[in-house]
Amino acid sequence: MSLTEREKKVLAELRNWENLLADYEPNDLELAYDRYLEGSFSLLPEGVQEQFFSKFDNWLFHLHSLIQGSQLQMDAKERILSAGRLFNSELDSISDMKDLAIEQIQYIADQQIARHRLYSFLQGGLSGSGGNLVLGTDIPAMAVVNLRAVQLIAMTYGFEVNTPFEMMAALKVFHAAMMPKRMQSTGWNTLMEDLTQAEDHYFYIGNEELTDVTWLEQPIKHMMKALVILVFRKKQLQGLPLISMAIGAGSNYQVTRRVTEFAQKYYQARYFMHKGVALDERY
Repeated sequence: MSLTEREKKVLAELRNWENLLADYEPNDLELAYDRYLEGSFSLLPEGVQEQFFSKFDNWLFHLHSLIQGSQLQMDAKERILSAGRLFNSELDSISDMKDLAIEQIQYIADQQIARHRLYSFLQGGLSGSGGNLVLGTDIPAMAVVNLRAVQLIAMTYGFEVNTPFEMMAALKVFHAAMMPKRMQSTGWNTLMEDLTQAEDHYFYIGNEELTDVTWLEQPIKHMMKALVILVFRKKQLQGLPLISMAIGAGSNYQVTRRVTEFAQKYYQARYFMHKGVALDERY
């Protein structure tokens, strides 16, 4: 199938983004940090490590299902369909979203992305201004915001997240997007391999393990951010801890910005697959 000029431009942007991801070179500090983190975690018994990551994976699976089945997500799904019908009145289901033009899909997806970046910004500001209880819920709240954003981006591009394959795809997109920049290329390649190996994109046949020691950097960064917020929370301007609020809001915004960008690129790749552009044509 021939591509429109706009589709060719988006495809070129996707290729450029992939190349930048693959060409990223970690600095010496990042490499030293990786060795320290892996060395520290390897001191734990292997059974403890497996149990830790197994519980983390189960928590993510349950959180994904809880969000996906919530009334809030059902309402958001209907809003996506309503927005799609502005461009195609015959649109009936989420899978029909694939038939919209790429600029129309991007417009709807950008609305979801902007909304969730704002949620993340506000939640970060709240964590920087509230008490210890609010600060302690920062990591679960960020997981909810970003997982929900991935699900909505998937639906905007025409992919329901209630099948085994799409559920794992959304979780792996979330996982790869939360990885350090230097490791995201590996996560992206894994996602692409899953697409080529799947026969019908209904059942998932790949590795179902999500988290590992490389994924721990983001939670550690959140804990470090919490410590910085605690230090600056007492420094108030006009009765508000503006410095700690800015730290929380800025940090959370950047995380959601990275997650939503990665998710949109992944589902753009899926869009082009649907259009008949083979994966090996994009590398």
